[in-house]
Amino acid sequence: MAPMPSPGSRRSLRRGLVAVAVLAVLAGGAVAYVLLHAPGNVSHPSVDFTSTTPKPPPPRPNHFDWPVYGYDLARTRSFPASIRPHFRMGWKFQDYVLVELPPVMYATTLYLIDNYGSAKAIDARTGRKLWEAHPGTLAAASPATDPKDGLVMMPLLSTNPGAMFTGAPGNGRFVALSMRTGKTVWSHPVPPGSETSPLVWHGIVYFGSQDGTVYALRAANGATVWTYHASGAVKGGPSLANGRLYFGDYAGRTYALDALTGHQVWAVSTSGTNFGFGSGNFYSSPAIAFGRVYMGNTDHFVYSFSARTGQLAWRTGTGAYVYSSPAAENVPGLGPTVYIGSYDGNLYALDARSGSVRWTHNSGGAIDGSPQIIGNVVYFSNLRTKATTGVDVRTGRTVFSFVDGRFNPGISDGHDVYLVGYSNLYQMIPSP
Repeated sequence: MAPMPSPGSRRSLRRGLVAVAVLAVLAGGAVAYVLLHAPGNVSHPSVDFTSTTPKPPPPRPNHFDWPVYGYDLARTRSFPASIRPHFRMGWKFQDYVLVELPPVMYATTLYLIDNYGSAKAIDARTGRKLWEAHPGTLAAASPATDPKDGLVMMPLLSTNPGAMFTGAPGNGRFVALSMRTGKTVWSHPVPPGSETSPLVWHGIVYFGSQDGTVYALRAANGATVWTYHASGAVKGGPSLANGRLYFGDYAGRTYALDALTGHQVWAVSTSGTNFGFGSGNFYSSPAIAFGRVYMGNTDHFVYSFSARTGQLAWRTGTGAYVYSSPAAENVPGLGPTVYIGSYDGNLYALDARSGSVRWTHNSGGAIDGSPQIIGNVVYFSNLRTKATTGVDVRTGRTVFSFVDGRFNPGISDGHDVYLVGYSNLYQMIPSP
């Protein structure tokens, strides 16, 4: 199997695929074929749906936990908080290397891994670096915290010398570092590499790999619990709800597995296509909410499936690739809503039941990363403008703008916002 593209080459591939596809469409009689066979929007609002979605339990006092990319295990990317702009900048941490995915947090410590495979623990109160480790040479994921075992879990695309310059994955590993010291407690080989942001549940850590293998390992020691082989590379982070693990792959398939056993509950293929010539790729990490699974696809569509059966509930088109992962919330005065960015430059607010567009916000450039709801503001970053924007969840009206940002906007502990720039991390403190 040909190696999957690295973070750097993947972003180049996104631009290249657009140009190649356009040329292919213009050649010969392809235009007529595409017009006849291009998929359209689909909506089946009666498919399993509930207006409520489970929320994680409130954190224990002095033990705040933002454990995974997307905040909760269902990756709803919705964090309840009373804070909103305006902000003033507190500290600034310079990593000097691309930080594509946001940090996670436990108590008062932020944990991140940058594009060059360097892991860091940062004091959220001061911005001071507590420790730094170098478990790999190429990475593109958020870590996951495991406070029970005192570990922070990190996937690596490569441990090969020079991989940060070639951008080529291979000889990857999955490592568990001490949250206190950064020392490696255990590691597990992942030969093709992994850029899947992991999650930990019931003492098991879950993640996918470039060759389509999904791993379930004992969080305490790395022992294999089970593996599952998907039809294509699994790049997005798996999500978990009601004992089921959900994810998509680069073959355009969506899966639900029993999280304890790895047994397949259902698997469905998309009928959407790239210009009529084949199924698109799921790079998006799913959000599980309202009894549904929500994901974006490179075929330009956003999908919603029944979490129980896999039945397609809706498919809504955007103007370009959707690498972004969705955020989901039942917004007062608006209702259950899904927010997701597209390479067409728009942030979409979609009716979670029907997939209809509630509003769009034109950002002026491609949105590659995932939005994050904090309170009643949804934040996102922009590849072209290199900025971070916050808009009102009900109206899409801009309420915050910051000069740094490329992929994913950041996280919060309910007191401050920790904003992710291209290679910097900022403490943003609400102003009185």
